[in-house]
Amino acid sequence: MSKLRILYAATEIDPFLQTTKVAEFLRMLPQAMQERGMEVRIFVPRFGLINERKNRLHEVVRLSGINIAVGEEEKPLIIKVASIPNAKLQVYFIDNEDYFHRKSVLVDKDNKFYPDNDERAIFFCKGVLETVKKLGWAPDIVHCNDWMTSLIPLYLKSTYKNDPIFKTSKSVFSVYNSEFTHKFEGDLLEKAKMLDIEDEMLANLRAGDFGAFIKMGMQYADMVIKSNEDFSDNLNAMFQEYNNTKQINTISSDENTLDSYFNLYNELAN
Repeated sequence: MSKLRILYAATEIDPFLQTTKVAEFLRMLPQAMQERGMEVRIFVPRFGLINERKNRLHEVVRLSGINIAVGEEEKPLIIKVASIPNAKLQVYFIDNEDYFHRKSVLVDKDNKFYPDNDERAIFFCKGVLETVKKLGWAPDIVHCNDWMTSLIPLYLKSTYKNDPIFKTSKSVFSVYNSEFTHKFEGDLLEKAKMLDIEDEMLANLRAGDFGAFIKMGMQYADMVIKSNEDFSDNLNAMFQEYNNTKQINTISSDENTLDSYFNLYNELAN
């Protein structure tokens, strides 16, 4: 049995919200790791599609109330929590009225990508780490899933590297085929900045697109995982670029998947 502490950050989780297969994956993997003796915490954004009453979300007042800076603006962080039915797993929801109370996830009713999805991602990444600090729960592994979580590995290697909660944490970044064509405007670097982060550390963000976020995750994560699916030429080129400096793992969806993750976490933590 392994007593590792695993923190999962992702955009969605079944049964609360499911728009891609990430939601199923995040429902299956944490429970399997918990059953193998690991301690687990899960963080997702509280998108407006999530029905609070039906899913029994409630605010955790002692964790709420922090202000999170996104560029020059500071926005209040609200933390809600709910349990997964038939599993002893708690899910923490990062909430903010401006960012997460829309009745859709990443696109509006006309299927247009929200221009502030970059800010929503930054708020989420910073909010996760600040909440874990407040919880006083030190993770051995921080497993980040998909582009919205991609700045967490950078923050762990800079702002939080000497924090007692995170100083031994290792990060895993999983890449999925969730490419978008939108290019963000405004000063993305200023929005993403935190303490101990120089502009050159954020150089990959200058492109302001999907690839910018993926490259940040690949650059700073201790391990990169690509899901077992067909990727675009653009993403394959990124994998090739980082393959020389980073261990990039492909974990197939088969009967050995859960064992593969269990072994990977233990190997990375030791």
